[in-house]
Amino acid sequence: MELADCRSCHTARGGALFAGGRAIPTPFGTFYSPNITPDVKTGLGRWNATDFWHALHNGYSKDGTLLYPTFPYTNYTRISRRDSDAMFAYLHSLPPAAQANHPHELRFPYDHRILLAAWRALFFRPGVFEPDPAHSAEWNRGAYLVQGVAHCSACHESRNALGATSSKAGPSGGLVLNWYAPSLTSPHEAGVQGWAETDIVSLLKTGQVNTSAAKAVVRGPMAEVVSESLQQAPDDELRAMATYLRALPVTDAPEEGSSAAATKYDIPPAVLAAGKDLYEKNCADCHGHHGEGREPAAPPLAGNRAVTMNSAVDPIRMVLFGGYSPGTSGNPRPFGMPPYSLTLSDEEIARVLIYVRASWGNTARPIRGEEVTANRGSPLW
Repeated sequence: MELADCRSCHTARGGALFAGGRAIPTPFGTFYSPNITPDVKTGLGRWNATDFWHALHNGYSKDGTLLYPTFPYTNYTRISRRDSDAMFAYLHSLPPAAQANHPHELRFPYDHRILLAAWRALFFRPGVFEPDPAHSAEWNRGAYLVQGVAHCSACHESRNALGATSSKAGPSGGLVLNWYAPSLTSPHEAGVQGWAETDIVSLLKTGQVNTSAAKAVVRGPMAEVVSESLQQAPDDELRAMATYLRALPVTDAPEEGSSAAATKYDIPPAVLAAGKDLYEKNCADCHGHHGEGREPAAPPLAGNRAVTMNSAVDPIRMVLFGGYSPGTSGNPRPFGMPPYSLTLSDEEIARVLIYVRASWGNTARPIRGEEVTANRGSPLW
């Protein structure tokens, strides 16, 4: 249950554990997670282990109602029946919470659940994970966890117009909960193929890593995943995930961040000067005058993959709304960044990010004020 991160989605802020009611915004409307406590009237009190297995494996409820794939049964279908039964036994050991389920608030035509039959025919095939004999037992365990239980691709895969993941592309990055979940196959985004296993485990366990070979801090929705899920996972499970993640195929390196990108963008000197002035006044005290950072309070910005990705969604949202890395046993008092949405205009935020993304060896594309505006209205996930 911890690696599946069920508590995060099925617990509303300030609500009873697993009693549902958390809002999940999507392009199709707002979904609300259901009560999965053993309450007889509002939860899973009348369900049995087979009913639960059908929900995870086949994507339909006890009464046969088709479930929306916001519940990631497209990943959970890989979970074994044994693990499904163990998850159900755990849920039934919890205290029941009498909380009625909140109906979804979806736009037409997505509010017509019958259309899910066509969606499933196009995009869903149930199937338990099958080990690959060409790989080690640890790789297979990691693949089972990453593909199924931890459902990493639910965030890190791109989606089409109907919300289905693009399995051919693999975990190549996608938008989720108004943030960009970076590609796990690109060395310029979140690929860890060149990292040591211990560094990957550290990032998953504590939300940060700071070694000579790997530097990263998780933010946004991933911070909650680490806080509520991954830090509770046994180290051997995290090592298996690391083994699998290191073995993911590397996609062709994009031009962003390469020397070829340096001559691709012609940024007016006046724009860079304005961005530098804003940076010196608002950012340099923490991140350094040359983007070198002030560890552990502020990460470096020079060479920071979170800063130089082609998608500027995450750096925009960090400047707008600030945020903290997750509080974990390995990082119990994380430093945070203040929000600048009230002190800087959209154009000013765009200019300071243009400067950051084009300085100290960074060569990412410039961004526009319209991109900042598009993210200003949705501060939470």
